[in-house]
Amino acid sequence: MPANIQAWLFDPASLTTRLRQKCRTGFRVDVLSQTTQKPRLDERKVLGMATGSSALIRQVRLCCGDTCWVYARTVIPFATLKGKQRIYANLGTRPLGAMLFADRTMQRDEVVITSLSGRDLPHAVCTPKDSTVWGRRSVFKVGDKPLLVSEYFLPAFFEE
Repeated sequence: MPANIQAWLFDPASLTTRLRQKCRTGFRVDVLSQTTQKPRLDERKVLGMATGSSALIRQVRLCCGDTCWVYARTVIPFATLKGKQRIYANLGTRPLGAMLFADRTMQRDEVVITSLSGRDLPHAVCTPKDSTVWGRRSVFKVGDKPLLVSEYFLPAFFEE
C-alpha cells in the first residue's frame, strides 16, 4: 500500500471534512446513481441482510472542481430508512459524511482497508482499468440502524 494513502485510509474522522480542507474551494458531490438494488454478497453479509433483499444504493464521486478524488458507494437497508433516518434517502448532492458525523447517535464499526482494480469501478468514475484503487469501508449505525459506506481514492487524488 502506498505510504501517501495510509493516513487517509486509517483516519477515523469525516472524509468529507478532510476533503473540504484539502480542496479549499469547489468541493462537490457528483451523484452517479441512487437506486433500489440488490447489494453484492459481501455487502449483504456485513449488513446482516437476507439473500434477495434490496437496499437503497447511492454511488457518488467526491470532487474538487472538475477533478474527482473519491468514488463512494453507500448501501442503506430499507429497515434503516425509517423514522429520523429517512433523511438519508433524500441527500441529493449533500455529502453523507457531513450528516453522519453530525448525528449524535452515529457509531462506526472498524474501518476495513480494501483495494479494487479500476475495471471494478463504474464506467463514470473514469479510472484506468489497469490501475489499483485503494479504499476503505465501514458500517455506520445511526439510531442503531446500519448502513455501509465504501470510499475509494481515485488516482487523480494523489496528483494534486
